Amino acid sequence: MSQAVEAVRFPETAALHRNQVRAILALELRKNLFGWPALVIYLLACLPVLAMCGYVLVALLVRDARSTLGVDNAGAFGQFYSAWVFRFSVRFVAFFGCVAVFTNLFRGEIAERSLHYYLLAPLRREVLAVGKYLAGVLTTGTVFTGATVVSYLLLYVPSPRLFESHFLGGPGLSHLAAYAGITWLACLGYGAVFMLVGLVVKNPVIPAAFVFLWEGINAFLPALLQKVSIIHYLYALSPVPLAVGPLALIGEPISAWVAVPGLLLVCAALLGASALMVRRIEIRYGSD
Repeated sequence: MSQAVEAVRFPETAALHRNQVRAILALELRKNLFGWPALVIYLLACLPVLAMCGYVLVALLVRDARSTLGVDNAGAFGQFYSAWVFRFSVRFVAFFGCVAVFTNLFRGEIAERSLHYYLLAPLRREVLAVGKYLAGVLTTGTVFTGATVVSYLLLYVPSPRLFESHFLGGPGLSHLAAYAGITWLACLGYGAVFMLVGLVVKNPVIPAAFVFLWEGINAFLPALLQKVSIIHYLYALSPVPLAVGPLALIGEPISAWVAVPGLLLVCAALLGASALMVRRIEIRYGSD
């Protein structure tokens, strides 16, 4: 007499989901840090650092180089870094680094015909989306924040006296913490955008170009449209006000108490949309 075999079901708990997210993080971090996207983000992260190394070389070799470059006091140092180096780091380095990493989180698995291993595992697809997103944020946030810290410190290397006064007796450490925090928020925001893009379209080039253009003209848009962007909230957090040019439309400034929660809410909404897309995803390797 045969007996029916009842399938064993494990209760889904918050602890189980946390363990699954940690397991996904471990797998994804290895791929992100040592796969081909890692080469892209490492090269991008080197750009602001190499630019500041060039500045240090010029400042040390050329007499009165800091005055020649218009950087000869603490205020000018801050304006120079905020207007040129940090803006480039956020608008170009972090942006395209997130494009490379986050659009590849699911699209790369489909191209490599390996996504079905995740989908066959006994885990919720929302957990998979969260795990992959957090791995992308940790990858890009760590690498690009490191580049931000190094480039900011290099700015003050040619002037030891100013370095000491700025970091020990001035706002240097708070400014450095603000720039590091903005870099992490940039990775959170752009990561959420491009993870969703990678799930919606096969070729992210055109959407990425559109978002890049939209972010670039943000300062010239009406106040309402300015809020429909990531860069609007990031620039509002800059410890040194950014010059936006005479043609820019100056809207009502937003405080950090509004910018940070607002950006986090946008990230949560985009991540929820990505989780919904992952929940409905179907594997058809033959059509890709």
